[in-house]
Amino acid sequence: MTLQLWYGLFRAGFALVFLGLHIALMIGLAVAWRRDRHACAQGLCPQGLVPRAELPKVSVIVPVHNEQLCLPGLLRSLTVQAYPDAEFIFIDDRSSDASPELLWAFARAFPEGTVQIITLRENPGPNYKQYALGKGIATASGEFLLFTDADCQVPPQWIPSMVARMGDPQVGLTIGPVFKCSQEQGFLYQYQCFDHAVRYMYLAGSTGIGAAGGGFGNNLILRQEALRSIGGYTTVPVSPTEDAALIARLRYCSAYQIRSAFGKEVFVMTGVEHSWEDFTNQALRWNNGGLFSPDPATRFNFRVLMITISMGILSLFILPIIPSLWPLSGAVLLAMTMNTLATLKLFGSALPSKKAICLVQVVFTPVYFTLLTILGFCRFKVTWKGNILKASLQQAKEEHLPNYPE
Repeated sequence: MTLQLWYGLFRAGFALVFLGLHIALMIGLAVAWRRDRHACAQGLCPQGLVPRAELPKVSVIVPVHNEQLCLPGLLRSLTVQAYPDAEFIFIDDRSSDASPELLWAFARAFPEGTVQIITLRENPGPNYKQYALGKGIATASGEFLLFTDADCQVPPQWIPSMVARMGDPQVGLTIGPVFKCSQEQGFLYQYQCFDHAVRYMYLAGSTGIGAAGGGFGNNLILRQEALRSIGGYTTVPVSPTEDAALIARLRYCSAYQIRSAFGKEVFVMTGVEHSWEDFTNQALRWNNGGLFSPDPATRFNFRVLMITISMGILSLFILPIIPSLWPLSGAVLLAMTMNTLATLKLFGSALPSKKAICLVQVVFTPVYFTLLTILGFCRFKVTWKGNILKASLQQAKEEHLPNYPE
């Protein structure tokens, strides 16, 4: 075969594989949506409540680290939850602000034993949030563990609606959508809202095709029995994205199924970052969690996706010299158009009213993902709450962190 023929096969093959992957994700998204509608029909009455006698106990687990500004919003939304048999477990992770006082005031409004506050005086890391979550999980007594973060606000029917998704005993974990909420008009604020929604579209599509590799840890429900079946939370490999590590271990080491949730009754809202530096640090942490995941399949799939997106974007700079590379960039832009339309269809009600920004996103998102991928492979440092996190599997192995499978 001539070099020209190989080059032609490369161009066509890239476009077909990349578009095929995204078409598969769109099919997975449709499958996940239909499963979720079926779960809602089986598990909920129109008011969003199951009969009280059948309510399982739920442990809501929230790690807290210096969140005095955001915490009141979460506590207000938890106070009005339409679910009588829930316990709330807060892990105060070395807070030096007024967060502990806010938590104790919240606890006094409930019957004794309903709210538990675990105070950590030290946290060895290396993923500080993962360590804190482990302490909360060890204390929980609910049949289901429901997770969110201190900077979130949850809808009134959140607990019963997430429990309804677990009506099938074969479902071990369900991820829910998290959207960023901002009244600001700048591009940074508006783009974050779309970015979060597009990410969830990818996550939900992956669950639909049986390849769940991640989720938002601030809207996730887990069956205690499923956690026990994999040996408990301490067996989850240490990762910058602890939620993805949990999902991957459950997928590989148990027979339980993983689902994704849709619908306004489970939309969790969180705040935006107020600088590109903070937003990029957050996005890079998520990106590194996929690039360096302890799960080989997640690591491979995510790297293929990110590298092909990067190839398509980088080829744009070469087009003036080699115009025949257009299938690479064309495939990426066409795939992002599909993703954007699907995101607007499913989650448009949670997005800013100025939908015109989605036209910018079609181009900006793959460019931004390319930047994150380059920074990730260059081992750019990632922080969480001011602490540097270990970004790669190799770093973790070198430092003898436990539970990393070979």
